[in-house]
Parts: sequence; C-alpha cells; structure tokens
Amino acid sequence: MATSTAKENILNSIKQALGTPVPLPFELNNEKAPVFQPAGEELEIIFAENFTKLQGKFIFCADENELHVQLSKLIGVKEWMKIYCCENQWNALYSNTITLESCDAAITGCEFLVARTGTIVMSAAQQSGRTVSVYAPIHICIAFSNQLVYDIKDALQLLKEKYTAIPSLITFASGPSRTADIEKTLVTGVHGPKEVYLFLVDKPV
Repeated sequence: MATSTAKENILNSIKQALGTPVPLPFELNNEKAPVFQPAGEELEIIFAENFTKLQGKFIFCADENELHVQLSKLIGVKEWMKIYCCENQWNALYSNTITLESCDAAITGCEFLVARTGTIVMSAAQQSGRTVSVYAPIHICIAFSNQLVYDIKDALQLLKEKYTAIPSLITFASGPSRTADIEKTLVTGVHGPKEVYLFLVDKPV
C-alpha cells in the first residue's frame, strides 16, 4: 500500500508540474538563432582547411584559365587516360569517354560548398545525376567561390529557392569515402571514390 501511495504522489507531482509551465531559464533564448556562428576568416579558407582535414585535395584557381592549366597538369601527372564528364560546361574540354564504369576519373560540378564542414553539396538535378560522384574511382569537382556558404542549413535554404521542387537526391560529400567497419581500421575508397579533388575558381560576386 505504501508503494502505491508513493507512486500516486509522484504522478500527482508530475501532473501539477505539467499544469504549471516553468519559464525558460534563458530569457534571451532564440530558437531561430544559428547554432554555429560564422568565423572571422573568409569562407574559402575555412572550407579549404576543413576539406583537407578530411583527406580532400584542394586547388584554388584565380580564374578559369588557371583552372584549365592546373587540371590539365593534374591529368597528365596522374596519367589518367579516360576522363568522364557529362557537364556541358566541361565535357568538350576534358571528356574522352562515355563509359563511366571504366573511367580513370570523373568531373562534376556541384550545387554548393559548405565551409564549416568542408562538404561538397550535389543533387540529382545536376547533369551528372546520382551516380557519377560516387561511382568513379577519382572524383574531380569544379566549383566557384560564389557557391560557398557557411553552414549546411544555408545550402538547403538556397536549394529550396533554386528549384521549384527539392531534387529527389541531395548528396553531401566530404572527401574520399571512408569506413572503419573492418577491425576498426580506417580505409578509404571502399564505398566510393578513393580520391576527391576540389578545384575552386575565384568568381567575384
């Protein structure tokens, strides 16, 4: 009987507490305020630092001419013979195969770059579609500085504004694929590209 009475007392206390809302302990609390505050550095620097920490290869280009020089040099040094690209802006310059399955590397664009996490944001609405960035052994992404945002929520908001309907797939890629499923040993390139190169072309707003 004593146990039952104690239980009833606890339940009554809970009911009373729920019936009398307690004011929030932080008067200036704002649920819409961003959790992560932008740093003082430029977004290019923040992105480059975070992207390279995740084993991504970052190359900054002052303009598109430098992009062509740097990318052509990389392809030559790595001796990649089969380059796949279905992006209209780049395929005439670099693509020399229509077979994704046997390519040495693939080139795509992106939707946005998230500086805080060093993440490339892509979607199914792009010409590269769903598979190119994850199927090729080497992923080369070409982006412009005006595609940089600070946080993921900023990228998602801009995607909503860009498309009348959200794309059926949104991909967040932060460097090469990684897994530690096997004996907790980190291995790259198991479920996707083993190397990811990001060419960032300066494009004043």
